[in-house]
Amino acid sequence: MPLPKISEARELTDEQLAQQITAVKKELFQLRLQQATRQLDKPHKFRHARHRLAQLMTVEAERKRASSSSQPVKESE
Repeated sequence: MPLPKISEARELTDEQLAQQITAVKKELFQLRLQQATRQLDKPHKFRHARHRLAQLMTVEAERKRASSSSQPVKESE
């Protein structure tokens, strides 16, 4: 199973992006719980989930940076 592509994350809307981040964080929690109870059968899912979370958070940060730089800076008098 190949790792997810960042281009897929860039196609998401801001709302979908936030939902995906929440979903991946929940998935990581479940994987940690399964690992602690020795029920985890596919340990490669950790790597995929962490990779996906990093991609989503990178896209979110890029968008925040782009929106803050496009707004004019107010000068103090």
